[in-house]
Amino acid sequence: MRVRELAGRIESNWEGDGDREISGAAGLEEARETDLSFITQRTLKQAGESRAGCLLVPADFPNQDRRTVIRVLDPREAMARAIAILHPAGAPPRGIHPSAVIGENCEIAGDAFIGPLVTIGRGARIGARVAIHAGTSIGDEVEIGEGSIIYPNVTIYGQARIGREVILHSGCVIGADGFGFVLTGREYRKFPQIGWVEIGDRVEIGANSCVDRAALGVTSIGEGTKLDNMVHVAHNCKIGRHVVIAAQTGFSGGVEVGDYAVIGGQVGVGDKAKIEAGAVVGSGSGVLTSKIVHAGEVMWGTPARPLREYLRQLAALSRLAKKGKTPGTA
Repeated sequence: MRVRELAGRIESNWEGDGDREISGAAGLEEARETDLSFITQRTLKQAGESRAGCLLVPADFPNQDRRTVIRVLDPREAMARAIAILHPAGAPPRGIHPSAVIGENCEIAGDAFIGPLVTIGRGARIGARVAIHAGTSIGDEVEIGEGSIIYPNVTIYGQARIGREVILHSGCVIGADGFGFVLTGREYRKFPQIGWVEIGDRVEIGANSCVDRAALGVTSIGEGTKLDNMVHVAHNCKIGRHVVIAAQTGFSGGVEVGDYAVIGGQVGVGDKAKIEAGAVVGSGSGVLTSKIVHAGEVMWGTPARPLREYLRQLAALSRLAKKGKTPGTA
C-alpha cells in the first residue's frame, strides 16, 4: 500500500514520498524500508536511526531530515489502526469439527466455528461468527455473543453469559466456584456457589486468568474492560467499563472497580474494597479490606496510599539510609 493511500485510510496528512510502498509494520529498531513504524515523545531521538520507510509522528514533529512521515494526534493509536489495515484478519473459520461434542437443545449460529475436541453442554447459545477453538469446554446454558473468539483450552462453567466480540485467551477459566467456606466447629464447610458470571461486550481476558462465579447473584465485568494474563477476579466482584488490569493482580470477594480505573500488575485487593472511577493503583500495591480508593486518585505501595505520600516516605527512607540508619534503630 502506498503512503498516500494509508494516510487517507487513517485520515491524516503525509509528507515526503507519497508513492512509497509500505507492506508491513515493525518497531523502530527492526523496521525496514518497506515498513511503517511510529515514534512518541520518548523515542524522538531514535527516529533518525530507524530505517522505517514511513513514520507515524506527532503533529509537532520537527522533520528536519525530510523523511516520509504521517502526522497524527496519537502515534500509538494511529499505529493500531494502521496495523489493522496492513495486516487484515483472515476470514474466520466456520463449521463444526466432527470430534466436537454438542449437548441437547443448543442454538449454534450457522456461521460459527466449533473446533476439534470442543464440548458444549445442553442448552448453550452460540452467536453468529463465534469461533471456539480446540479443547475448549462450554458448560450448560452458557451464552456467547456474536463475534466472540474463544481460544484453545478455555473452560466456561455453566450459566455464564459472554457478550459480543469478547476475546478469551487460552487457559481462561470463567465461572469456577468462588472461594467460599464457613468454619463449623473445627472444619470448613463449603458455602454453595450458585451465582453466575456476566462478561460485557468487547472484553478481553488474558491467558490463564480466572473469573469466579458469585456465591449468590453475579460476578460482572463491564463493557470494554481488558484483563492481562493471570488475573484473578473472585466471587461477587463488579468490575466496571473500560477498566485495564495488568498481570498477576488479584481481587478478593465483593470488590467493586469503577469505570476507566487502571490497576497495575501484581496488585492485591482485599475483600469488599472499592476502587472508584478513574482511579489508578500502581503495580505491586496492596489495597486493604474495605478500603475506598476515591475517584481519580493515584495510589501506590502497601498499604496503598496517595502517590505523593508514598514518594515522600521513599525519600525519607533514602535519607535515613544515607545517614547509615534504618527505621526502628536508635
